[in-house]
Amino acid sequence: MSQESLPTNLASRPSEAVRLLPSPTSIAETGLSLPILADLVLKIIYFATNIPGQKIEETSKLPFPNVLDKVLEFLKQEEYIDIVGSEGGYTERSFQYTLAPKGYVKTHEALERSQYAGPAPVPLKHYLAVCRNQALSKMVVEKDTLRQAFGHMVLSESLLDRLGPATNSARSLFLYGPPGNGKTMIAEVLAQLLMASGNILIPYALEVEGWLVRLFDPLNHQAIEQPNQPEAQSLFTNAPKSLGDARWVVCKRPQVIVGSELSMEQLDFTFDPLQKIYEAPFQLKANGGLFLIDDLGRQKCSAVELLNRWIVPLEKRTDFLALQTGKKVIVPFDVLLVLSTNLSPKDLVDDAFLRRIRYKIEVPNPKPPEFREIFRRTTQLKQIPYSDDGLRYLIQEHYFKTGRDLRCCHPRDLCDQILDEAKYRGIQPEMSKELLDRACEAYFVKLG
Repeated sequence: MSQESLPTNLASRPSEAVRLLPSPTSIAETGLSLPILADLVLKIIYFATNIPGQKIEETSKLPFPNVLDKVLEFLKQEEYIDIVGSEGGYTERSFQYTLAPKGYVKTHEALERSQYAGPAPVPLKHYLAVCRNQALSKMVVEKDTLRQAFGHMVLSESLLDRLGPATNSARSLFLYGPPGNGKTMIAEVLAQLLMASGNILIPYALEVEGWLVRLFDPLNHQAIEQPNQPEAQSLFTNAPKSLGDARWVVCKRPQVIVGSELSMEQLDFTFDPLQKIYEAPFQLKANGGLFLIDDLGRQKCSAVELLNRWIVPLEKRTDFLALQTGKKVIVPFDVLLVLSTNLSPKDLVDDAFLRRIRYKIEVPNPKPPEFREIFRRTTQLKQIPYSDDGLRYLIQEHYFKTGRDLRCCHPRDLCDQILDEAKYRGIQPEMSKELLDRACEAYFVKLG
């Protein structure tokens, strides 16, 4: 693993276009009830004080014709809102809306249920249909593409041949082996492969049993600019072709990485008592992409408890999440689950669980020829003259004689030490015995 960053060639490759869902042409086609939409529009107006219809459309991501205009008409009839002028036009989109006295009472009732005033949610059943249409299993990673993706790393052919089928399985992968050999980087490259394989649709929020669940997360979802598509297909009705439903965001397949900070509570709906809205758990945000649990065995919860959490999702490809009311809902579990650990798998789980993990791949220490190639690439990257004699001295004196294992991260770290030593002494960096000895003395803990 000779470089510190992931390859950019995959990210720059053009991604497969996504068929947008059509913009709803009626309240019924949103999948949401009039009371839910009315509450949302009231809260948007409340937080803005005075707001034009165009801005309500932009905030709610709902089309004005036949949807927002109907909601606003209902709110006017019920005397919840007033029109207080116009912003540069005479269409309903340019009208300025504000709350009427009766509307303040209604809005406070809505705020007691939820403080959310953003893009309109998508019903869970619509989300399920879209997930089936853009399932991870539809992705294909070919041999040449895989080798290109890992071209910046020094991996054996046998390891690459195991990673390829594991990626195409779109199921689960256990990466284990000594620390510092690139398990996390391997998982990140797999995520890059998924991201380069095509784009998916992710809703800003979900409507689940009357509750709102925030799903789109800028930290884990990479939104992309999508060219205008005059033909958007509906998965639910024979609706006419139209522009896309703005409640959905076109994203690259997600990459969600968690480590030792992970707790069991973060794997279920998290309720915000102030905003009165749920946050989607990590595995739901990872749908359609990769979910990496790094440093397995060092979480706040026990490894057994954590791994038992995945038994049903791994078998059924669905997950059960609990609302605050105690009601459980079924959501898709369409992720490539990657478990990475420095510990022995048998110290973490039993054979019954290991059978449920499709691929168990050891990432071993590099052999001397591989270590040499990593060192050669690293010195080239860091502009240090490479020396076979220096490397032989390093391996003989600081590995063979001490019984120390070769690790893929050592070339990078030792080269950094050489650069630091050379800068301090005002000399040119090189793989001399003196600088190698000083680098090892500062970097390694003495054994025995």
